[in-house]
Amino acid sequence: MSTLLRPMFHRISSVRLLGTAAPRTVNGSRLPMAPSKDDSIPPEKLTFDDPSAFHVKTFRELLRALGVFQLCSFPVLVNNCGKLMSVARSLLGKTGFSMILRPSIYAQFVAGESEAEIAVAMEKMNSLGLRTMLAVPIEEDLGESTGERRYDDNLEAMLECVRISHSNACADPMMQLKITALLSPELCVKLSSLLSKEQYDLAQLVRAMEGESFHFPGLTQSENTHFLHGLRRLNKIGETSFLKVRVLVDAEYTYMNPALSLVTMAMMKKFNQKGAWIWNTYQCYLKESRSLLLDAIGQSVSQSFCLGVKLVRGAYMDKERMLAAKEGRPDPIQPSWKDTNKSYNGLLDILLELVSQNTECFRVIVATHNEESVRHAVSRMAELGIDKNCGSVCFGQLLGMCDHVSLTLAQHGFSVYKSVPYGSVDDTVPYLVRRAQENRTVLQGIRKERDLLRQEMKRRLKERLMGYRKKC
Repeated sequence: MSTLLRPMFHRISSVRLLGTAAPRTVNGSRLPMAPSKDDSIPPEKLTFDDPSAFHVKTFRELLRALGVFQLCSFPVLVNNCGKLMSVARSLLGKTGFSMILRPSIYAQFVAGESEAEIAVAMEKMNSLGLRTMLAVPIEEDLGESTGERRYDDNLEAMLECVRISHSNACADPMMQLKITALLSPELCVKLSSLLSKEQYDLAQLVRAMEGESFHFPGLTQSENTHFLHGLRRLNKIGETSFLKVRVLVDAEYTYMNPALSLVTMAMMKKFNQKGAWIWNTYQCYLKESRSLLLDAIGQSVSQSFCLGVKLVRGAYMDKERMLAAKEGRPDPIQPSWKDTNKSYNGLLDILLELVSQNTECFRVIVATHNEESVRHAVSRMAELGIDKNCGSVCFGQLLGMCDHVSLTLAQHGFSVYKSVPYGSVDDTVPYLVRRAQENRTVLQGIRKERDLLRQEMKRRLKERLMGYRKKC
């Protein structure tokens, strides 16, 4: 494989319950489906301005989405949502808080709690041509480590996610994984620091994943023991998901990303020999995103494994900049939104070029709510002759958001995944708070989706009024 890929690398390096959708039937009653369209539409005519994409939503779902999006348009609410939810929970109690949150924000962005609820959500999305990428809402940051037993419990939750993803499978199921659910953030930070001086061999990491004992340089005995346990937990996920569910590892903060990429690459080396089953995430708002991606491509070629990439803009901008200023480091974030867009589309071009030459070895999910980048990807796929049915290029958006893009793409035959968190209200609130604060720019910029929802609501009200007048 490597001899096939090296020429490509040389050339390249030089340059969600959609909660909103309706299933086919409920109790035997057929519900509206997404309107079918010609999937051969030219890329230049692909638009996301048609409110008919929301025909599949019930009137109640339209109202809920509009209400939630209206709340999300106020920066003061998004910025302080964690404190506000904490105050509300203390005033209302667990039951009262759940009664308010479940039918509103929770129902908009979370698939449910029980496996039955999750299965219904997956079936609904399937009926619309959307696919699910389940996400267990477990992660840690510095100071939140809870010990080895907790990480083992998290492992069981991840393995359950693999099982649910596979047993309720759409075509080619995916799931998300945060390494910090299985390995302490403190260790990830230390490893990231050590990697500037120490070289950790991927083959050695693979052997450690399989049970062989090593003492990795720079780590104390207790750190080394924890690292070995963490690698074996990751190995268990890889073995359980192999040939069943694709595992997309999330990027996190810059101070731990090198360690996350290291162990992800080790997983790739073991499990990606004949296909991309383990994927890594690259954040295009970082100035170093291009060099990080090219390095990953180089490793996949030199060590003969397939590369799966989740391409995102990024979601930790404010914290990254504050940390850099506090520590006297250069700002790691692109200087402007325009530069981030240029970075995203540039890396997307590199990946699509690779996919066009080897659809088996390279895969990418265009994980963005940005319409320009989606159109750019569709256009480049057409120019490079990439078949949208080949499975090597897909699109991704968050559950409950950007449905006008997701549904339109699906109607035209593209593979579209919704990132679908699940769990109890208590388990998912911290996750939702973090996602809201990390994606505040997206949440505050959903005016277009609100406008399309309003148009669809007005259309239905007009139809009902006309129908009422005819009956009279």
